[in-house]
This record gives sequence, C-alpha cells and structure tokens, in this order.
Amino acid sequence: MENRVSLVYISLSGNTESFIKRLTTYLQFHSDLVVDQVHVKDLVKEEIPFFKVETPFVAFLPTYLEGGNGVDTGDREILTTPLRDFIAYEQNDRNCMGIVGSGNRNFNRQYCLTAKQYSQQFGFPVLYNFELRGLNQDIEEVGKIIIEKMKIRSKM
Repeated sequence: MENRVSLVYISLSGNTESFIKRLTTYLQFHSDLVVDQVHVKDLVKEEIPFFKVETPFVAFLPTYLEGGNGVDTGDREILTTPLRDFIAYEQNDRNCMGIVGSGNRNFNRQYCLTAKQYSQQFGFPVLYNFELRGLNQDIEEVGKIIIEKMKIRSKM
C-alpha cells in the first residue's frame, strides 16, 4: 500500500513554494512517502474546482495581514483566504494533520498569526513555523514531524 501525503499550500512571493520544493526533496530522500503538492493559488488561477483531499495532508501558510499590530488591529487575513476555503471545502480539514506557518519576525505579534487562526478555527495544531524561505534546519524539522505523523497514522 502506498504511503501518500499531500503538502497543501499557497505561495504569493515564492517563499512558501521554495520551502515546499525543498521539503518534498527531503521527504523523498528520508522516507518512503509519496508526496503530492497542491498549490491552491494555481487552482484558483486556472479556475480548477476545489476537491476533496483523500490523503493526510499538512497545510502551509504565509502570513499576510492588514496593517496594525496583530492584537488590536491588523489581525485580518488578506490574500491567502483561498487556502482557508480549500481546507473548509468538503471537510478537508478532517484529513489535515496540522499547519505550518511562515512569516517575517520583524512583524512581532503578527508573525505566523494566520496559522494560529487556522488552528483555532479548524482544530488542528500548528506544527511549526519558519521565517521567510526557511533554513535547511527548518526543512529537516518539518520533514521529521511529517514522517512521524505519518508513522502514527499508519498504525491506526
């Protein structure tokens, strides 16, 4: 039986997409996982309808918020809402093992705030966060988390 995982993401500046590509390579070399990449932005751009994700997946989300400080103001998501819609579609959230957030630490409390909001809304954990494109150490850490989560799932 094939051990398949999906990496569902949205990338606007290319940082998250770079992370996904490097993470896919890591997973291919360090596990027997078959990795599917689902770039939600491409679905929207190509007018491809959302679909039910039948495999376990991890969501990846950069932080784009409207101004402010992330507490009193500036905590409203912009530009990345298609990922939220995709996760909500046909109860895809049930197959989501968690979310990985990215952002810029210069934005203080806004750093990865959107990933925390998704976690609260859908009830899955924030698995990890990284800055901008992420470091090789971030790739390794997220890869290990996914491999471990998939091992646990396969025993269920």
